[in-house]
Amino acid sequence: MAGKQIILTFYKRNHLRPDWRVELDSPAYRKFFSEMTEELARCDVFLSLADNPEFTIDINSYGDLLNAVRINSLSDGFANICLGHVIGKSPNLNLAEDIRRGVNRIAFAPETVPPEDHNRKVCHNCGCGC
Repeated sequence: MAGKQIILTFYKRNHLRPDWRVELDSPAYRKFFSEMTEELARCDVFLSLADNPEFTIDINSYGDLLNAVRINSLSDGFANICLGHVIGKSPNLNLAEDIRRGVNRIAFAPETVPPEDHNRKVCHNCGCGC
């Protein structure tokens, strides 16, 4: 595999409210991840999935659910960025749709993801678009 490597990591989720419960190991999500992996591979982007049970996120809102999904693309400088940071506001509160948006953004337009607060630099109005 010479292309871009992206790892989607899922933290352990403590569902405090039933309305934001999503079963990522359900047949529908397994099919979704399989199809997305195949689509990306055709573009030389290789997606793998991982679970990280060492971190638990309490799910009280959709934002917490997004925070439990992390994207790693070391070639782009993203070691463990939460899905919410990558996509910003979710228009439809649909996790599969948002995962696809976030992964595609990292795969094809990583320069559009704003740096985390501790990595932000002051813009000097040079025209770079930051």
